[in-house]
Amino acid sequence: MHDQKAEMFRIAENLEISFSPAEAELKYLSLNKLKSVDLLPEMLIMVRASISSKTFSYKRKQIKVMDKGLVISFQNLLNVDDENNSSARSIDNGPHVRITPSHLESEVLFTRDTHLQQITILVELEYLKRFAGIDQDKLYYLFDAEKTFWIEEFLSPDMVLVLGQLNELSSDSLLSQAHYRIKALELIYMLFVNLLRRESREHRDLSREEINAVYIARNYIANMLQRAPSKEELIRLSGMNELKLRRIFRQVFGKGIYEYYNYIRMQEAGRMLKMNNLSVSEVGYKLGFSNLSYFGRLFEKHYGLKPKKWQHQNAKQ
Repeated sequence: MHDQKAEMFRIAENLEISFSPAEAELKYLSLNKLKSVDLLPEMLIMVRASISSKTFSYKRKQIKVMDKGLVISFQNLLNVDDENNSSARSIDNGPHVRITPSHLESEVLFTRDTHLQQITILVELEYLKRFAGIDQDKLYYLFDAEKTFWIEEFLSPDMVLVLGQLNELSSDSLLSQAHYRIKALELIYMLFVNLLRRESREHRDLSREEINAVYIARNYIANMLQRAPSKEELIRLSGMNELKLRRIFRQVFGKGIYEYYNYIRMQEAGRMLKMNNLSVSEVGYKLGFSNLSYFGRLFEKHYGLKPKKWQHQNAKQ
């Protein structure tokens, strides 16, 4: 464990960031896995699995090892297949990927007794532009080094598969660095494809306060799956007017507020049905559906199968 803590400080030093504000609280953090793959100047990959005996956070300063780069962070991966873990019920604690510019400072939260697994790819912008090739203009907002943005996406099944492969890679294998690079670029490709499927790609510069405000609204939605929050509630909580809230919400999450609400309800419905001890009607009622026919139609639109058939095919043995 001491060696892993030392490695953590070494990685931080390489990235020219400091743990000093939270250094006293790092004693509460147990690292189950920590490794970094140095492919600089183009890329750096970090894999971390940890659990903390205390809830604490620290503010990560901007990463200076690259003049201009993106931080692509696949978070909370241990919850992907953990149907019995109650933390999987909250989208805020569920698996997702976030994209931010490397110059953006962010707050890193360690929640007490919560297992976290994270794979982060730091990638240089010019390298990423060459990777995107002639399609880079379609993702112009990612390559504006002066912009402050924050994008969050759900993980596709294909991403989950590749993340598992990358997590299991050994640094001792033949051509391991080449293998890591290929897997990282495969993940970035899948992420770009998902971003290009978004209906709206309008991106304006965001302040830290606007990002925090939209997450307050999103977290409230994620914990209100039995009842759709009213627009008045979300306006009050976020401190933004309706038009601004809707615009920023779609910019960050790629979906409208109530489209997002129904999406995460269906994600939770699938998780609950996989547990194999709840009927379709029980799941529907637990998620606030009084009309089970509507629940079935929404589920079929999301998964391509009726709930009962999907449950039969996906239930854990």
